[in-house]
Amino acid sequence: MTTLESRSNLESEIEMVERQQREAAIGLAAPVDEPVQDAAVELKGVSVWYGQKQAVGDVSLRIPRNKVTALIGPSGCGKSTLLRTMNRMTDLVPSARASGEININGVNVLGDDIDPVQVRRAVGMVFQKPNPFPKSIRENIAFGMRINGYRGDLNPLVEHALRQAALWDEVKDKLDESGLALSGGQQQRLCIARTIAIEPEIVLMDEPCSALDPIATQHIEDLMRDLAARFTIVIVTHNLQQAARVSDRTAFMLAEHDLVGHLVEYGETDRVFRSPRDERTEAYITGRFG
Repeated sequence: MTTLESRSNLESEIEMVERQQREAAIGLAAPVDEPVQDAAVELKGVSVWYGQKQAVGDVSLRIPRNKVTALIGPSGCGKSTLLRTMNRMTDLVPSARASGEININGVNVLGDDIDPVQVRRAVGMVFQKPNPFPKSIRENIAFGMRINGYRGDLNPLVEHALRQAALWDEVKDKLDESGLALSGGQQQRLCIARTIAIEPEIVLMDEPCSALDPIATQHIEDLMRDLAARFTIVIVTHNLQQAARVSDRTAFMLAEHDLVGHLVEYGETDRVFRSPRDERTEAYITGRFG
């Protein structure tokens, strides 16, 4: 490479760094790693309001297929709102509305002509607190398959879902007992089995371990890593150690002066935690705020 070419490349790199610093300083750019090539979900300029109050502002990111992506950030930064918008759960709040695009297999699921029920079949949800139905373990799993029109023998499918959720060996002899009789960790794995039984493409998890003890939490974390081979998983968590342990990519969100949640930084989890590119990310990860 000639001296002239080297100088030109150096000047280009300096200009790029200076531009990124200017943009980050005024909150226009979210530092990112290399682009996601195979995205299961692509968000473009997603904003969410509850009435006149904006909760999420202009979030764009690509979520990789068959990986675990973590959304982190302090309370009130819009993580759970953004997660629930991905499968139209925010539609259940009368005052909520969303703009932008959330593309799954090339279809914008926020489109007016899209049936939210169909979206939720493709994008399952596991909530913060275990919420099994007041039915037997078997019926908890079979319920979703029945309402989706399956009329065959459900028993093999029930077993398959429970095995995927690493629960079969613990409940195989009491499938007709109430799901409410299980421990908290078992109930959460039952809810995961119920979610994946209808074979969604994407599984959203909103603080799935916050109500569990450390041993049950480890079971769920191990399960998430196993399930990522078959499903794309997006998790909201306040537990930074958990995000570091289970996720492949991490998105850090923050609500600052305007009290609207924005994406600050997004990238490979190891990079975000070891060498964050935004000082706000570093301050949050090191415990200086949040």
